[in-house]
Amino acid sequence: MNNAQLVTETIKKQGILPLYFNADETVSVEILKAVYKAGIKAIEYTSRGETAFVNFKKLIAVRNQEMPDLLIGIGTVKNLKQAAAYLNIGADFLVSPGFVEEIAEYAVANNIFYAPGCMTPTEIIAAENIGLEFIKLFPGNILGVEFMSTIKDVFPKLNFMPTGGVDATKESIEKWFKAGVCAVGMGSKLISKTLMEEQNYSQIQSDSEAVLNIIKSIK
Repeated sequence: MNNAQLVTETIKKQGILPLYFNADETVSVEILKAVYKAGIKAIEYTSRGETAFVNFKKLIAVRNQEMPDLLIGIGTVKNLKQAAAYLNIGADFLVSPGFVEEIAEYAVANNIFYAPGCMTPTEIIAAENIGLEFIKLFPGNILGVEFMSTIKDVFPKLNFMPTGGVDATKESIEKWFKAGVCAVGMGSKLISKTLMEEQNYSQIQSDSEAVLNIIKSIK
């Protein structure tokens, strides 16, 4: 199984991709440990601040020591130079807020998992034609469940994951799965700014466990 297949299967199996960023290295590490304890095997750290690169290096080091079966991807990558820099320090996969052709071509050529953010059928077709199989519907709150259920039959071979607009409730998650997604991306609705500020890692862990249980009950 190559990298792209491994990441795809891991995300599909857990049915969720948690994502977060925190400027503080220690907080970033503790959140990683909390979601891992909850049973998460793939997580996205977003490149949204000046400390992201240094923090990511630390996350990979801690993962290698304590959580060898955890896949850590980098999100919010916008060009190939940035993607390559993170791959060089150990990123397992790549996620973008949009469709970046140069990243897509590199990822397909090297069997690296890449989930581009797509908002239109045109972008999804472009991603599919390059050879990508996993699409991040973004922003999910704008597109909505109806968009997913409408396009699903047009792209039967693709895996879809909405990010943004997915609540940590059975009702919200179930709607998306019924519409045809294979997983949901969850950021602040799961790892909230408040919980990060309070450094409430036990709550992050229990909330993550609760969402995993909801997904198991739906599947």
